[in-house]
Amino acid sequence: MSNKVVYLGTGRRKSSVARVRLVPGTGAVKVNNREGSEYFQQIQDYIQALKAPLETLGLENEYDILVNSHGGGLTGQSDAVKLGVARALCQLDPENRQPLKAEGYLTRDPRAKERKKYGLHKARKAPQYSKR
Repeated sequence: MSNKVVYLGTGRRKSSVARVRLVPGTGAVKVNNREGSEYFQQIQDYIQALKAPLETLGLENEYDILVNSHGGGLTGQSDAVKLGVARALCQLDPENRQPLKAEGYLTRDPRAKERKKYGLHKARKAPQYSKR
């Protein structure tokens, strides 16, 4: 592994964090030392989402995606991996930035769970109003 080139990218979404490494290879995906389709439970939307930045540039069969991911659920983790892959591709070649930015792959999704407020049941759900 001493002479292999590795490109790194970090992605975040909700409470998920994904550290992504792009290594020249055949297009395999490994998440937490498991096969990507096994980790994401054969759900094609998640698997396609994390490969989308590579497909935009036509590199889907030229790089392996190696991921360490933790926190959150499968949706948050797959979106975090997508952002990490896009950032790693920008490291690979700065000219990749423009098409990835146009597709929206370099934008971190800021939506997260709103905190619970005192006096309420959840973030916004109030106790039932009683007139008398």
